[in-house]
Amino acid sequence: MNAAYANSPEFSFFSDATEQLNHTIEWLCSGSCATCEHGEIEQGINQRGLELMRRLLQGFLNLKAANEPRRSFISAAPGGHIRTRTTRQLTCLFGDVIVPRKGYSQPGQASQFPLDAELNLAPDQYSDGIRYRTVQEAIRGSYDNAVEAIGKTHVPKCQALNLVQDVSQDFEAYYRQERFSTPEDTQGLLVLSFNGKGIVMRTEGLRACTRKAAQKSKKLNSRLSPGEKKDRKRMAQVATVYTMLPHRRTAADIMNRPEDNDTVSPFRAKPRHKRVWASVEREAECIIEEAFAEALQRDPEQRRRWVVVVDGLPHQLRLIDRVMKRLHIKATVLMDFVHVLEYLWKAAWCFFEPGDDAVEDWIAERAIKILNGHCSQVAKGIRHSATCRNIEARANVDKCAGYLLKNKQRLQYGEALSAGLPIASGVIEGACRHLINDRLDITGARWSLQGAEAVLKLRSLKSSGDLDTYWVFHKKQSKRRFYGNMNVDMAC
Repeated sequence: MNAAYANSPEFSFFSDATEQLNHTIEWLCSGSCATCEHGEIEQGINQRGLELMRRLLQGFLNLKAANEPRRSFISAAPGGHIRTRTTRQLTCLFGDVIVPRKGYSQPGQASQFPLDAELNLAPDQYSDGIRYRTVQEAIRGSYDNAVEAIGKTHVPKCQALNLVQDVSQDFEAYYRQERFSTPEDTQGLLVLSFNGKGIVMRTEGLRACTRKAAQKSKKLNSRLSPGEKKDRKRMAQVATVYTMLPHRRTAADIMNRPEDNDTVSPFRAKPRHKRVWASVEREAECIIEEAFAEALQRDPEQRRRWVVVVDGLPHQLRLIDRVMKRLHIKATVLMDFVHVLEYLWKAAWCFFEPGDDAVEDWIAERAIKILNGHCSQVAKGIRHSATCRNIEARANVDKCAGYLLKNKQRLQYGEALSAGLPIASGVIEGACRHLINDRLDITGARWSLQGAEAVLKLRSLKSSGDLDTYWVFHKKQSKRRFYGNMNVDMAC
């Protein structure tokens, strides 16, 4: 290295980093390290390496400030003036650094700092690295664990909550503007599915009717009152949209009866372009409409086969029908077959004693009839059988029969199987588990409305594989929000 380069202004800004690197090398060559195990050396390098990276970032910021030009767009105005030595603190992944920059002010207006805009610094003290790391940790586990994992920077828990909510705010805009700006190039099935899942909320986060009921209930100090629910929950609406190839099966394939087993398993392509998301803050109809809007982005002319798989919740079915009529959507609506089996099993125990092995053959026989499109015959048959046997405890039989008859238009499984349509809601059930149970339903969690909504949005982005592209979009939106009117290019 020549002397002119070593003494150049650009290099001198990194002299502290160079000194830290030399100290680290000297430490590694010292006698104290000669007898250390590799783990001790690894830990020491990590600690000194963080300080080295902090000094490198500080050197870059100092260099950036030294080269910052004077802007004339403010100082030339009447009463405008420049402050050349203003600073702000920035907490980054390596520790705290100082950002020196020029400040411009005019009478009656807030000061402006063009270098902040150029670097796209947030109004608070936390860097992008801290913000992204906080999001990653907070959507993975509890906020206490997130704060502990971030480590040296010591982001307080309340600030971690605020950071997560801030990062999540562009969720709706991202999917309106960025996703499927052109139709999806495929002829595969377009599948939508919906479900609901309760989240334990703080009292102020409950819906009005639930909060009113909670306030009316008479609570005991030492135990739950009769009829009192342990948890007070607010229902989150979960939705998914994905593409899949038709997968043709028979009723025997679904029930997998031993005598019908084949040694060859048919290939089944996995869902593609899957998006899952949930909201506890917005109304269920809004999320359902968003799902159909997403589907219309993928297939605006509805040239593909659309399938909606539901679990049979009456209120949800009414909302789906309402949205489909409003948007002029044509789709095949199918009931989740697993829910049908649950009704069938409850009815079966009216005819069999617990532990009777014959119940499985009874279930399989009727399930295959339902899968072949004969749900009305099964409903009539189990009612007739209960009457002939004079079964008094037949409530589940009547409930199952009523369910089959009421939903017979959504139980056309014979046609669905031959066309290769999905008849189970495993994707949405998995989404409920992953988006809500694995994070928002951890032991002791009680959520505010805004906090739960923010975590749901970010976990939805992660599950849909969109978190990285969303982060780029969010940073662009943040720069527009904070510095949209600031001209950082005009220099004198």
